[in-house]
Amino acid sequence: MTMRILFTGGSGKAGRHVIPYLVDQGHHVINIDLKPLDYPGVDNITADITDSGQMFNAMTSYANLGELEPGDGVQKLDAVVHFAAIPRILIEPDNETFRVNTIGTYNVIEAAVKLGIRKIVVASSETTYGVCFADGTVNPPTLPVEEDMDVNPMDSYGLSKVVNEKTARAFQRRSGYDIYALRIGNVIEPHEYPMFREFFANPEMRRRNIFCYIDARDLGQIVDLCLKTDGLGFEVFNAGNDTNSVNIPTAEIVERFFPGVPVTRDMGENEALYSNRKIREVLGFREEHDWRKYVS
Repeated sequence: MTMRILFTGGSGKAGRHVIPYLVDQGHHVINIDLKPLDYPGVDNITADITDSGQMFNAMTSYANLGELEPGDGVQKLDAVVHFAAIPRILIEPDNETFRVNTIGTYNVIEAAVKLGIRKIVVASSETTYGVCFADGTVNPPTLPVEEDMDVNPMDSYGLSKVVNEKTARAFQRRSGYDIYALRIGNVIEPHEYPMFREFFANPEMRRRNIFCYIDARDLGQIVDLCLKTDGLGFEVFNAGNDTNSVNIPTAEIVERFFPGVPVTRDMGENEALYSNRKIREVLGFREEHDWRKYVS
């Protein structure tokens, strides 16, 4: 199923790997970013997500000069994937992080819904659970961390993502379209696997991430599965790999780093504490890039 997809933030750390995966699946991707992505077959439009008019315009625009040739007008988009954001705290002032991420997401979803684009995928975050950027050491209420857990961050970035999920839910309720939010874990690019040796030597480094990671290419598969799965309405999915990012069994991680936190179900020897069970069972995700393929 080939789709014409508008992808915001495709030049960022995650997007520059997700877009090639989508292109390999046969999709036509139009990247909306403040800087272009140089990848064969990808069209680029420079636009600011915080400007509502630019989002409406980008979604009703030709992607390239070749689209002028048929004389049939602008082709309709099949889907919007929204990744553009300030990617964490401590890059911009907190209020600017919140403004860009929330207003930008509202503008993107509003334009897509009002233009009749029935499939929208938005990037949420592991930080919504309130552990990653907490002041001090904070435990999740239970383990594993699954999508029905309360989201309760204390930082501007995590809060912006909670608001974005509420925005997505509101527009889904209004439209009946499919809007899926991905609570994306710590994104790992292929060249970053050597740093896992540092994780093994100092596993406490991974506690704030609840020991999760998501290979950027596996994230591409997850986005593609979202695009191909219809009829779910509004859904939230943890986007993480199958196992933890350290070479310690899951039970030992819990004992050492989360003492006293209730474990709500039996878990596999190395099963991720940041659970991806929902994307496996609902979307059919099958991990392709376990860190063990790249790190001794």
